[in-house]
Order: sequence, then structure tokens, then C-alpha cells
Amino acid sequence: MGETSTHSLHDTLAADLGAHAPKPTATTPDLTEAARSVWSDDRIDTGLWECTPGSFAATREGYTEICTILAGRVTLEVDGAEPEEFGPGDVMVTPSGWRGTWIVHEPLRKHYTIVKD
Repeated sequence: MGETSTHSLHDTLAADLGAHAPKPTATTPDLTEAARSVWSDDRIDTGLWECTPGSFAATREGYTEICTILAGRVTLEVDGAEPEEFGPGDVMVTPSGWRGTWIVHEPLRKHYTIVKD
């Protein structure tokens, strides 16, 4: 049987995620990101992620991501769909195969869960 202890992170809005680094898929200059995994195994990873304002391209190849926005605002643009804005308390799912653009309007922090196909 696997590990059964509780994994937790309190005060998610203030939790230290480590140093920011440039976002490789940024389409605006100086956009940075930081992340902290809370728990992972061979198929699932869950934790916190944040980034600075700007835009970046994103794809979900081989995994689905479920997010809850904790702070900030973002608009997701996907070809063939109306842009959709998300803010604190909103939940979004970007399924495997998803492609789009994230336009971050103000510093964004989210809780994510990645589920590999």
C-alpha cells in the first residue's frame, strides 16, 4: 500500500512558491512564473502556480489540468470560441489536447491539479 499521510499547504495566498523564472512560451516580454508542487505521483501533480501580467501560449498535450483561481484575473482565448475571463473562486478545466492563449491581466495565482492521460 502507498503512502497515506496528509500533504498540505496552508495560507495559499501567502505561501512562498520560490523564485520566479521567465515563462518559456511568453508572448510578451518580462512575463515570469513560479510554482510549488504540494503532492505528486506517477499520474497526478497538484500545487500552486503564479505568474506576472502578460500573455503566453499554452497547450495540454498528454494531460488535463484542473485549476481554481485564487487571486488575479486571466482571459483564456481558444480558436473558435469566445474569450472567457476567470477570477478568484472560478474553476476551469483545460482538457488534454487544449490549445490557447492566456492573457493575464493582474498577478495570477492558482491551485492546479494535473492528471496525465
